[in-house]
This record gives sequence, C-alpha cells and structure tokens, in this order.
Amino acid sequence: MMAKWSLRRRPGRALGLLLLVILSFLVLRRLNWSTLIPSWLQHRHLGLQAKGSNFMLEDSTFWIFGGSIHYFRVPKEYWRDRLLKMKACGLNTLTTYVPWNLHEPERGKFDFSGNLDLEAFVLLAAKIGLWVILRPGPYICSEVDLGGLPSWLLQDPGMKLRTTYKGFTEAVDLYFDHLMSRVVPLQYKHGGPIIAVQVENEYGSYNKDPAYMPYVKKALEDRGIIELLLTSDNKDGLQKGVVQGVLATINLQSQQELKLLSNFLLSVQGVQPKMVMEYWTGWFDSWGGPHNILDSSEVLETVSAIIKAGSSINLYMFHGGTNFGFINGAMHFHEYNADVTSYDYDAVLTEAGDYTAKYTKLRDFFGSISGTPLPPPPDLLPKMSYEPMMPSFYLSLWDALIYLDDPIKSEKPINMENLPVNNGNGQAFGYILYETTIFSSGILSGLVRDRGQVFVNTVSIGFLDYKTTKITIPLTQGYTTLRILVENCGRVNYGNNIDDQRKGLIGNLYLDNSPLKNFRIYSLDMTKQFFQRAGQRGLYSSMVKTLDATGT
Repeated sequence: MMAKWSLRRRPGRALGLLLLVILSFLVLRRLNWSTLIPSWLQHRHLGLQAKGSNFMLEDSTFWIFGGSIHYFRVPKEYWRDRLLKMKACGLNTLTTYVPWNLHEPERGKFDFSGNLDLEAFVLLAAKIGLWVILRPGPYICSEVDLGGLPSWLLQDPGMKLRTTYKGFTEAVDLYFDHLMSRVVPLQYKHGGPIIAVQVENEYGSYNKDPAYMPYVKKALEDRGIIELLLTSDNKDGLQKGVVQGVLATINLQSQQELKLLSNFLLSVQGVQPKMVMEYWTGWFDSWGGPHNILDSSEVLETVSAIIKAGSSINLYMFHGGTNFGFINGAMHFHEYNADVTSYDYDAVLTEAGDYTAKYTKLRDFFGSISGTPLPPPPDLLPKMSYEPMMPSFYLSLWDALIYLDDPIKSEKPINMENLPVNNGNGQAFGYILYETTIFSSGILSGLVRDRGQVFVNTVSIGFLDYKTTKITIPLTQGYTTLRILVENCGRVNYGNNIDDQRKGLIGNLYLDNSPLKNFRIYSLDMTKQFFQRAGQRGLYSSMVKTLDATGT
C-alpha cells in the first residue's frame, strides 16, 4: 500500500518542485548578489599586482615596507609585542619563512602548535594591521639546519635535495598538501592578510635542475595559491633564478649591488615593480667568530637609497630572535662554521626585542614618508635579573647510560639520520655515543661529523673533527671500551653540498687502518621525549637519591 500511495502522489510532488524552481528563479533575478558577499571580501578582487613599475593593491599604488620576523624564533608570548613594534616603525608588511623540518619532524606527523602556530601568527599580524608575504620554501636557507629541510630526507642514499628527484618531490607534495590547506584560507582574496607568496628561496645560486622551480610554482598553484608569486635571489644567483610568470626580487646589503641588480632585472623582465626582498640589516654570527654589526647610519642611508630608487623593501631581519634548541645551520665553503644559538643579527630590534639606534632612525624615516602619524612604540617589556648560580651536583654521562634507551647494536657505525629511532625517521639533532671494544693501541681515524670527543673507557683523550681526522690511542692492557661522543653542530643551510649533510660517524671507524666492528650506539637527541623516557626509567629518582646521600 505504501508504494502505491507514493506513486499516486509523485506527479503532484513534481509539479510542486517545478513551481519552487520557477519562483526561485524569479527571486534570484531581483537579488543584489553583492549583499551576500562578506563586507571584507567585497573589494578584494585583484589582490597585489605588478603593473608597470608599480605594485597595485586593488586599484591603488602600493609600496611594500616590510620586515622579517620568524615566528619559530620568537616565543609566542612575545609575538604581539614584536609586531606592534614593527607597525610603530612605519612598516606595513610582515615576511616570514616556514620551516619544513620543524613542522614535519617525522614523515606524515605535523606540528603547528605553540611557537609553530603559523596560522595564529599570520592572523595576529592581520589584527595589528600588517599584510603578510609568506616564504614557504620548501627550502628556506634562513641559517636553519639543512635550510629548513627535514633530515629524514637524507635516509635515502641517492637523495637529491632541491631537484625533481622523485624521493624529494613526493615528500614535498605530501608536505604542501598539509601546509597549503592551512595557508590558502589566509590569502588576501579569501579575506586574509597574505598578499604574496615566494617560490622556494635563492634557487639561482643552486640551480641544479631547470625543471625544479617550475615544479614548485605549479605545486603552489595546484593547491590553491592565487596571490602574487615572487622569487628571491642574491647577486650570485639572480641571473639563473628568474622563473616565467613569477616576479623576481633581489637580496643585497649595499647601494652598489642595488644599481647592478636593478639594471639586470630590467634587462630580463622589462618594466616591473622593483623590490629588495632582503635588505640585510646586519648579519648572522658563527661560533668562534666576531659579532657582526652594521652601522645604523649606513642602514638608514641604504634604505633611503633603495626607496628613492623606486623600490619596495623588506628589512631582513627586523627582529632576529633565537635559534632555539639545535635548529641552527652552518656554512661550509673553505671550512666548516656552525651558526651560534643567538639570531640577534644586529637587527632593528635586539634578540630581546629592545629598541636600537636603527629602529629610531628608521622610524623617523618611514614616519616622514607615511603621510599619517605612526602609532606610538610600545613600552619595553620588563626583564628579570638572575643571580649567578653554580650547579652543585650532576650525574655523569656514564652513570646516566643505564637510564637511557637501550643501545642500538650494529656491526658498523650508523649515521644519525639512519638510526632506527623516532618511528623510523632517524635522529635529527643532538648527540650520538658510539661504543666498541678494542684490544690494542694505535691510530684511530674516521670521518666524524661534526665533532667527536674520544674517550678510552671514561677518560677523554682528544677530538676528531673536520681538521683532525686521526688521533693516537694510548697503550692499554686487556680489553678497553672506546667511546666517541659525536655532536651534530648544525647542517649546512646554504651551498652546493647540502646533499652531504649526514651526521655522526660516516662510514667505517679505523684503528691502524683496520675497521672496528660491533658497536653499541646511543641516540642522545635531547628532546623532551628523550628526557621523559629517561625519567620513566629512573634517571631523576637516581639523582634525588644521590642528593639525599650527601645530606643536601
């Protein structure tokens, strides 16, 4: 009966549906569609464009006065303070890199929490009144370990980073699938503050695969990036860094470079808006070297010249911050030099976020050309003064070993990236302790990256590194434990040798030219999880017992 009832009434339902469609059509013809578009999107059709020699934001000429702050180098609690200081300096655009290695520490495992909350950083910039230029890589340089590429890529012995090598592009595709799902809604035409996106970073100075940059461009566009695309190159790479359909920008520090590179850009891409994507307000420091500084008067003079030449500008860095943990990179041309923990950069704000002479002079300059009064600079944040302290008790590495994860046993040494730890992703940062047994003295040699302290039992006898590749093992009686504590001081972040950045013992370790075997390998990556596991195995209770035994 139910089926017959439905059949008898079906013609009536069809007629009703037809009348509804006709009525809807008549209503929609009279509807003002613009009222359905959110007010903040009604005037966002064109975005940032390159028209002749000018940038245009919608129908208005637009100058980019930018500054770089990297969210991952600044505690989240200080983001607002730093961005307010940027706005008060007369800048209108924030630029930031996106570090792949921090956001995907293990394959398919993503972290955008805490200091890595990219979306919160971008939205905070918008709330403060800043536009955003995003520089998502996948390679970013930035004096970050391996230029921001995850170390687990190096598990592949044939890996060719920054090329269209299948193993690399497959990893990039999966990362971009996730990253761009977060970035796309933050674009200008979707109501967000992102007005431009950079394609890779300084590829012209690497230039190992002509198909690579078009691949990255397409990877961004295929995932919904619709804002203006840019490239960024220094004097060594500008000639080979230009990509069809992408606006080229330049990186420099001197007025001499400005004229030279501007003339070159004019010759290869015609009349286009000029932009110095990185005007280096200072420079990074390396261990053992001096603190680099750049005089504030010279900075003001160069910034003034750049803008007088009709170019937009981004101050790299406006605020440098800190290379927290082990994220610092390194340089290795004639010799290996690791970058220091501080990323102060002699920037416009200090590492602590304090004002400098550069800030005062640049604020006066940008204020003179802004046309409207600048907001007042925020007050300095209060700081705590700590008394000097000296630790009274400690637990030696040798005493702590029993509380750490069981060692990996291997006939031959295993490099850091290929250790069977962290769910098969290897070890990214920190230290490795290699142990084996020897029965004689001799000359110990091997390839150590970056610095290995050599112990006979528990006695330190010296170091192996890039310059010292051999060390004499003294005469011993019976069997002796040979130990090498190897530190990853930072993978190279710029140059042609990034494919060769595996750390630890690379290949065999030799005693009098005979390869040593049967190693016990401890992964000491010093992560939060590392210390949690050690605590679960009794490390901290052991230390408490030691203190109690001393009566402290």
